[in-house]
Amino acid sequence: MDKQNGLTTGQLAKRTGITVRTLRYYDQIGLLSPEDHHTGAKRSYNMKDLERLQQIQMLKYLGLPLQKIKDILDAESLSSVDIRHSLQAQLDVLQRKAAHTEHVVHAIRDALEMSAYGSDWNRLADVIQTVQSENNWGEQYQTANRLQTRIHLYDRYSTNPQGWHRWIFEQLEGQPGARILELGCGDGTFWIRNAERIPSSWRITLTDMSGGMVEEARSSLGRNNSQFKFLSVNAQQIPFHDEQFDMVIANNMLYHVPDIPGAILEMHRVLKQGGLVCTATMSTQHLQEIEHLAASFDPDLHVLDQAIKRFHLDNGRDLLSSCFSDLRLLRYEDRLLVDEAEPLIEYMISTPMNARQRLVGAVNDKFRDHINGLLQQNGPLVMTKENGIFLGRK
Repeated sequence: MDKQNGLTTGQLAKRTGITVRTLRYYDQIGLLSPEDHHTGAKRSYNMKDLERLQQIQMLKYLGLPLQKIKDILDAESLSSVDIRHSLQAQLDVLQRKAAHTEHVVHAIRDALEMSAYGSDWNRLADVIQTVQSENNWGEQYQTANRLQTRIHLYDRYSTNPQGWHRWIFEQLEGQPGARILELGCGDGTFWIRNAERIPSSWRITLTDMSGGMVEEARSSLGRNNSQFKFLSVNAQQIPFHDEQFDMVIANNMLYHVPDIPGAILEMHRVLKQGGLVCTATMSTQHLQEIEHLAASFDPDLHVLDQAIKRFHLDNGRDLLSSCFSDLRLLRYEDRLLVDEAEPLIEYMISTPMNARQRLVGAVNDKFRDHINGLLQQNGPLVMTKENGIFLGRK
């Protein structure tokens, strides 16, 4: 691409395989209107336009209608998420879709096998339920994109080089042949980042409320890896026998569970006598500087999810002590040193609070100027990171 002149509509069509008619239609409906068209009707597409076109085609592949794609990309553009974050989010969602598709294929094959013996209402209902599950790909893309934005801030500006997942693994006291249960495994990142350290004799069961997350963990860790089992599980009703596991892990997830005491009772039930429980969480001061920064600009601007107040480093011991003994709190020493405004704004917009709605247009520009002024005056912004784990015994 000519960095100065960009590509004309015809050149872009030839380069990407998308027809001129389609590109003109995208322009007409405001889905892809190139920034550089200063001479009459001539269009000139730059790199940012190409990035947006790539996102459009991926979201079309997921089956989203054009208006939904426009709504998603217009919202995402507010945070200026770079192409690497976007591609990683797309990869996450496409892997989830591939796993879901495979799950649907298995369900249909099972129904076909049973159809040889006549109609089976239960099998057909299972197929319908499987197709319906985990198919809001637009929301999953937005969620993945926002998650990647938050991960990016931690990876880029954290001062502890060891890494959170590597540190937790070193605190575990698993014995040879241990049977381990993780609740809320997400995409299996904890095990992926410690893959070379896992004893071959361990047998690990990964669970999550989201079937899509379970399938993504299965895909990432290997479908033929007999060391792992995968299951969609509600932590409040764990479908395993009493005293089945030597270790139960819940990494930054208990504060999202509706019935925390009920989940703790279930963790206790499935843990063997003398077994180890490991629950990770944060303090209520975690990243409070971001909240203060937001309030210094607009008292009604909120960033941090208040769910953390349900299970944190200060009340976790009390909640766990009814079931577990020898409780120890181990803290992970870390902080953020942020010297740029944009990644910080992207993080704020990625959270479930109201920053995405309030930091729009000229207001976002003023907020960026506000942060840049603080950086010029005080240097890098120091952000408190207070993470830790509770270790206990049954």
